[in-house]
Amino acid sequence: MQLQFSKYQGTGNDFILIDDRKEKFPKKNQVIKKLCDRKFGVGADGLILIQNHPNVDYKMIYFNSDGSQSLCANGSRCGFAYARTLEMVQDVATFKTTDGVHKIKFQNNLIHFQLFDVEYIKKLENNQWYVDIGSPHHIVITQEEQKNIIEEGRKIRNLPVYSNQNGTNVNFAQPLKNKISIRTYERGVEDETLSCGTGATSVGLVASEMGYKSPVMIETKGGVLMVSFRKLEKGFSDIWLAGSVEKTFDGNIII
Repeated sequence: MQLQFSKYQGTGNDFILIDDRKEKFPKKNQVIKKLCDRKFGVGADGLILIQNHPNVDYKMIYFNSDGSQSLCANGSRCGFAYARTLEMVQDVATFKTTDGVHKIKFQNNLIHFQLFDVEYIKKLENNQWYVDIGSPHHIVITQEEQKNIIEEGRKIRNLPVYSNQNGTNVNFAQPLKNKISIRTYERGVEDETLSCGTGATSVGLVASEMGYKSPVMIETKGGVLMVSFRKLEKGFSDIWLAGSVEKTFDGNIII
C-alpha cells in the first residue's frame, strides 16, 4: 500500500499528517512505529489522522510514536494547519480528538488551541507540581538548566504513583525574566522532544503560582509558545496555547 503524507512541525514537535477521510489507514502499532522511526520510516514524534466527523468540522486521531494515544496540543495545532490545506476549515474550527471536542483558530499568524478548564494543580514536595490538562505532567521547577533530561525524566515517568495511568510526561522548568524555559521528557516518545504543547500549557498554569501573569511565554528548545488563561478562585478557564506551525514536506511511502 502506498501512503501519501505531509510532514509538519510546531516549535520542533514533528508529526506525520495523513488525510484519512476514507478511513483506510491501517491503525496498527507496528505500522505507526515504523512510520515514526527516524531510521526506517519517515521519522516523527507522532502520527495524525484527519477524518470527517458528522457534528464538528473534523476528527483528529493522534498516535504517539510508540502507537499509544493521548491529547497532543502541538499535534492539534499541526492537524488544524493540515485540515486548512484540505479545505475542510478556514480560520476557526471545532474538532474532536482524544479527550473530546476543542476549539482552534488561526490568528496573527499563530495557531491558537483551546484546552479544557483545569480545576486544580497539585503542589508536590521539593518545588514540584502535577497537572493533568488532558495529558498528565509532572513538573520540576529548577533554577538551572536540567542536564540529564532522559535519565531523570525516565525515572519520574515510571514512578509507582503513576503506574495506573501509563506513566506521566515530565517537564523541567527554569524561571527566567519574563519567560520560562522548559525541557520535556515525553511518554510515548520515551525521549526528550524539542517541544510539548500540553507541557508548556501546564507549566504556564504553574507559573501563575509564581507570580507570572497571563500570557506566559514558554521557551522550548524548538521555539516559543504562548500560554494564556483566566485564573479563577479555584482553577483556570479560557486556556489557550498559541504558537507557529510549519509544513516541512510532502511524501509517499510504501507500508
